[in-house]
Amino acid sequence: MSLPVTSPQPSHRRYFFEKFGITERLLERCLGEALSAGGDYADLYFESVTSTSLGVDEQIVKSASQGTSAGCGIRVLSGERTGYAYTDNLSPERLLHAARTAAMIASGPAKQLVQGFTETEGADLYPVPLGGFDLDLAARLELILRADRAARAYDSRIVQVRSSYSEELRRILIAASDGAFASDTQPLCRLNVFVIAKDGPTTTKGSSGAGGRAGLEQFVGSKSPEHLAQEAARGAILQLGAVAAPAGEMQVVLGPGWPGVLLHEAVGHGLEADFNRKGTSAFTGLIGRTVASTKVTVVDNGTMAGRRGSLNVDDEGSPTQETVLIENGILKGYLTDKLSARLTGTANTGSGRRESYHCIPMPRMTNTYMLAGDDAPEDILRSVKRGLYAVNFGGGQVDITNGKFVFSASEAYLIEDGKITAPVKDATLIGNGPEALKYVSMVGNDLKLDEGIGTCGKDGQSVPVGVGMPTIKLDKMTVGGTGR
Repeated sequence: MSLPVTSPQPSHRRYFFEKFGITERLLERCLGEALSAGGDYADLYFESVTSTSLGVDEQIVKSASQGTSAGCGIRVLSGERTGYAYTDNLSPERLLHAARTAAMIASGPAKQLVQGFTETEGADLYPVPLGGFDLDLAARLELILRADRAARAYDSRIVQVRSSYSEELRRILIAASDGAFASDTQPLCRLNVFVIAKDGPTTTKGSSGAGGRAGLEQFVGSKSPEHLAQEAARGAILQLGAVAAPAGEMQVVLGPGWPGVLLHEAVGHGLEADFNRKGTSAFTGLIGRTVASTKVTVVDNGTMAGRRGSLNVDDEGSPTQETVLIENGILKGYLTDKLSARLTGTANTGSGRRESYHCIPMPRMTNTYMLAGDDAPEDILRSVKRGLYAVNFGGGQVDITNGKFVFSASEAYLIEDGKITAPVKDATLIGNGPEALKYVSMVGNDLKLDEGIGTCGKDGQSVPVGVGMPTIKLDKMTVGGTGR
């Protein structure tokens, strides 16, 4: 299989200037029109995306698509109000029209645009395929067919397999009235496997996936389709012999890696600055207060090389960073974008993100995880007389205003006398994010990040994220189930 060569980050500015005829003079004119009715700030967000996706169901290619899209979103801020317009036509006339439309939110004297831009020097967290992704669908198709074959070979009780592969190359260019100027080229790929197992009247399912900010060549080198398929099949077969989950309040051990999604949902969203600025988060007004056990430190880090949630610059052109949210149980701060930082008088954490040029940016997580502690995972399990060990999660729901959550465990086991025993099914974890973290009594030394499959939804926008945690023990949590 022939794979393209990769290179360090190229000059991203050149792509938009050469392909679409964008010039600095045009950027200045658009920003001038955006602020022609007043306003405090304006920015332009140019985006060009090339994407490929393939899906195989029952060894038959059921979907295959390739596409490109390009456009620009123009935003004007006036106090707490936002004017926004976008266009998929990057001609000067349409860009200027969109700028005048966004300007309608403001009222007051026209603002004088700062002449010239200062380019932001972002990091170099992910290699970019030379010339973008090649369009060899055969190599991508072989990946998911390998996964299909491996899942079917795992056990005769695997009766259905679906696998898919997707990738995109996103190029962005941001110019702002404060003189900020930034650009980036962002690769992203993901392979998913879903299986159904059947034994008599019992039917179960399993899934697995992996990905990151890489092209196919890095993916093949680090993520085996066979391994992912076997993990999906293992989960489904395991559930065939699972017993009903117990119900009630008990000790719960969360495994490392993907269980960090509970942290992301139950705590992370509540620490985004827009919710706190509006007073709708359970964490509003609690900076400097104890919100978790002293063993708990939570960070959001957008600077991790190759990770799904990482970015050289955010979607407002600000460099991403590592932000400590909770340190030794004390709430240290929130995730901010330019708007929330300005309105609250705090520092911008480089957390402004958007799904596409159709959308306004807002504070969002990147890679959110709990730092490792000093406890050995085996000691954590040995300390539990009777409880639940949850190592993988499916869906969940969280109420940001009060922190209450409900999560379903897709793989969990009983802990009896310090040992992992029977797998259980239909287990749910019920609790309150700020309260649950106060019951963390042991934190493992085995921090692990997820395999690169996270997608976070907020206000109708979806963005790629990462999660993670070490093995942790919660002395008290409510478990929902039908067993004893």
